[in-house]
Order: sequence, then structure tokens, then C-alpha cells
Amino acid sequence: MERLDPHATHAGTEPIVDDGRGAVAGGAPGGAFDPWRYRDEAGVASADLTGYKVEATDGGIGKIDRASHDVDDSYLVVDVGPWIFDRKVMLPAGTVNHVDHDERKVFVDRDKDQIKAAPEYDEADHADPTYRDKLGGYYGENHSALPPDGPPRT
Repeated sequence: MERLDPHATHAGTEPIVDDGRGAVAGGAPGGAFDPWRYRDEAGVASADLTGYKVEATDGGIGKIDRASHDVDDSYLVVDVGPWIFDRKVMLPAGTVNHVDHDERKVFVDRDKDQIKAAPEYDEADHADPTYRDKLGGYYGENHSALPPDGPPRT
């Protein structure tokens, strides 16, 4: 008999496919929030997002300086320019709602205030497990207050 994974999130009547990991390598299954994985439905695949503009739910925040597609370790580093005192922010891949490749825009499901209040990005410490846990936890807590995934925002 197959054992159930107590950490799995699956509320549908369909069977879990791909071990619940999503159809895209490094992708999170629909409805589940994994801060370090792009959602399958986001339309990221393995596209180079460097230079794309980033849109929060309430407007633009900057351009992508660096994008990672590493499995279980994907994120965006966004140069927000003068919006937050000429600094950069790190957005876990799970915050990406969808990508418009024609317009070269990445839409995230957080507003400007949530992004501004996130743990500060430090180029030297971005790979530090303590920082990543703190950042992933911050965005995970904010995710629970969001409505269930619906159609992509445009």
C-alpha cells in the first residue's frame, strides 16, 4: 500500500501526477505555494527573464537584474531603482503569477508595500539558508492572505 505524504497539498479529485511536483521541472503544482519554485501555469519554463519589467498587483516596481531557474532554488533579483532608495529586492519564484513574453513583463501576486516590507536583499547573503528561510517564510505568510489562484492578472 502506498503511504500518504503528510506535507502534500492536494484538494482536487484528480490523481496527483508527477509526484505532486508539477509538470515543469522545478514547477510547483497549481494551488500550492512553494516560494522557490515557479508555478506551472506562470509560463516561465526556462525563459531568460533578465531585463523583463516586473509588475506588482498595484504597478511596476523595476526590471529583473538576475533570474534563477535552479530546481527548488528559483528566484528573481529586481533592480527597483529609486522606488526603494536605489536598491534591489529578491523575489522567490513562487510569487510569479504569470509572464507576458510579448510585453517582456513578469507579474507577481504581491503589492508594492508587501515587497517593500520584505527582508532586505543583500548580494553577499542571498544564498544564506537563514536569509532564504526568512524570505520564504515572509512571502509564504503573505500568500495565505491572498485569494485562491484564479486566472492570471493582466
